[in-house]
Amino acid sequence: MALAVLPGHQLLLDGRGPEAIRLSAMGSAGSVIVSIILLLPFGILLYTIYPLIQDYIGWMLLFIALLMIITEKGEYVPGQGSLVRYRHIFYAFVVFVLSGLLGIFAFGKENLANSLFESDSPSILLPLLSGLFGASQLIVSLTTGSVIPPQRTSLITLPVNRTIKAIASGSFAGSFVAWLPGVSSSVATLLAEQVSRIRGNQNSGSIASEDPLDEAREFIVSVSGVNTANAVFGLFVFFFIGRARNGAIVAISSFLEPSAIDIPIILILLCVVILASMFSYYSTIRIGNTIHLFMEKIDYRKLSIAVLTGLVIMVAVFTGVFGIIIFLMATSIGLLPSFMHVRKSNAMGVILLPVILYFL
Repeated sequence: MALAVLPGHQLLLDGRGPEAIRLSAMGSAGSVIVSIILLLPFGILLYTIYPLIQDYIGWMLLFIALLMIITEKGEYVPGQGSLVRYRHIFYAFVVFVLSGLLGIFAFGKENLANSLFESDSPSILLPLLSGLFGASQLIVSLTTGSVIPPQRTSLITLPVNRTIKAIASGSFAGSFVAWLPGVSSSVATLLAEQVSRIRGNQNSGSIASEDPLDEAREFIVSVSGVNTANAVFGLFVFFFIGRARNGAIVAISSFLEPSAIDIPIILILLCVVILASMFSYYSTIRIGNTIHLFMEKIDYRKLSIAVLTGLVIMVAVFTGVFGIIIFLMATSIGLLPSFMHVRKSNAMGVILLPVILYFL
């Protein structure tokens, strides 16, 4: 959930961390309900049209990448001219291309990565994603002197209509991108945002909320819905076309072939999803109400350094010297969005660009 770091961090710095956790749990739980309702009709629809669009997947991914870039607005600064938006679009393009070129290079030389454990097959995704979205964010936190302020437990204040819209748009986007390779949940959330914004412009007088944090709240609900819908529909995609589109399904594919999956197994897995979502919702709310009391006592700087050190060690152990080189390059590129004030999701070019070139 690399794209949700900033909205979640925004609420955290405003002392509303527990509310952000509640929003995320609610978005995920709501998406489970919506996804199960949509699973059969929407799944059959997408399965029917998939043979018609699979030859155009490369162009569809290219369209998504262009949409991600041209919708970049950057950070709003009072008094700035209208042309500044084009500068941010250029910055987004630079981040996308640089990360994409890094991805092409890293995937092409993946055989140079080596693990200390001979039984393991090193994945170059570890240093790539850890650097772009993990280490870079930790370094930004260290250099900006971020401090966790006192947190307060509060009820969710996001208007009901915006909550429903976020859950619905996130669920639809997650179910759609489950069929497309290389599209992350963060990019899917961007698509959901654009659809919501278009509908919002058409009904500009219908939403009267003036709370500046409502946009961050809505985003957290939406991205949680995307993740959940992507996982649920990923099972459907794996069953029908034999492709694993997310990490959870990759884990299932390691011990279960698509041909071995039948309707009873799908029903069992869906029951597991429902039970797990009920348990995780309850436990997330309970832990979220109290975890801030523990986090406020932690030295945020020391914690960031410890996590950053852990990432370096993990990359070195599982991908070797080549992995460290890729990790350092990825971290450098991952710092650019923060200083250029553009979305970090543009760095998903690391996967999107190689996949686009593969299909084209």
